[in-house]
Amino acid sequence: MKQANDKLLIDIGSTYFKLCTPTSIEQHFRDFNKRILDDLNHKCGDTVARFSQNDIHICSSANGGLSTLIIGLTQSYSLKYATNIAYNAGINIIESIVFQDIKTYSIPSDVIDAVIIVGGIDSNGGVFDERLDEYLAKLNYSNAVFVGNASDAETLTGRLDKLTVLPNIIDNRLHIVEAHLKEYLTNLYQQDIEGKQDIKHLYDITGNQIYSTPYVVNRSLPLIHTSFAVTDPFILLDIGGATTDVHYSKDLVSDNIVTQQGHDRIVFKKLGVYKSRQSLVFTAEQNEFAYELLMHLMVTENIYHEHSEKATKILMQLAIFLVLCNMSHYQPSTVSLKLLAMNSIVFTGGITKVLGTDDIEDVVAFFYRKILNSEHKPATVLDKNYDIWTLGAKEHAACL
Repeated sequence: MKQANDKLLIDIGSTYFKLCTPTSIEQHFRDFNKRILDDLNHKCGDTVARFSQNDIHICSSANGGLSTLIIGLTQSYSLKYATNIAYNAGINIIESIVFQDIKTYSIPSDVIDAVIIVGGIDSNGGVFDERLDEYLAKLNYSNAVFVGNASDAETLTGRLDKLTVLPNIIDNRLHIVEAHLKEYLTNLYQQDIEGKQDIKHLYDITGNQIYSTPYVVNRSLPLIHTSFAVTDPFILLDIGGATTDVHYSKDLVSDNIVTQQGHDRIVFKKLGVYKSRQSLVFTAEQNEFAYELLMHLMVTENIYHEHSEKATKILMQLAIFLVLCNMSHYQPSTVSLKLLAMNSIVFTGGITKVLGTDDIEDVVAFFYRKILNSEHKPATVLDKNYDIWTLGAKEHAACL
């Protein structure tokens, strides 16, 4: 296996880009009036020039990721398994549909990058009828992939256009089979990057595939204890400009699935503080406890309309609170974590440039008291230098 200590690692985010050399880590706020490559060369051209293309490894979340819709037979197996694989491949899920209720679901107005269809084990078939065809005919999507039972795979191939068929993600013992779908989604992300003018120019400086940042960060989680005092089980919040990614120990969910991954991921695509500011404010306005949090922080709702360092700080604190709400019993529509069993909460991303430990612990304590009626206090760990990303990036680079 190659060593990653002679490589340049670059992460392109929605607001910052970061460079990791064998001796240093540097971070820069992006100039949105310039192409990403031009901005990178202007600020870090001397560093980039020191490395060959084959030794430069890049990941990015700046293209916003792929939007995916999943159609499955059950919440407990097919939808849950496909969701797990999609999230861990760095994909955004806009809708999960139970097939038997498909006629009651609305048609998303957005263009969908990929539709994932899953359900049944290989010994059972005939579960997807014309209702699937009718629904897909109304969607505006670019790709469709079937990862369900082998019997239906054959019939659907003859009925549906733009359909890719992969092996079933559910084996006959109801275990998850990740590799084929994860590889497909990773390659789809690669194609999406190549279609984005501002990102594909980065191939001028690297000879390696550009991966999604959440995928790389997820690879770092088994290694996190080597650099940080983190006690299992834990969650990692990556709160940035466009999205908030949550990576969490599977010990925090009661319905673990059999998988190679020791951690899961969920993304809140519209809970960023810069690009997703309006949707963050909208979500806060719909939360009945957000006003009390503002009072606790000694500000009013006027802060939503301000553009200042103080407003950015308050919005970051709101993002923490809203994400925790979305993973608690207060928001049963999303994944529910056993937050009272959580021993550590790790923060990385743009939030560490805005908030200190006291700012974060104040909000976390408010959440536990108000929502969970508890004085529980998980340890707070701040990744101010974005070292967690480098753990995953170095691991990934060393495997190539």
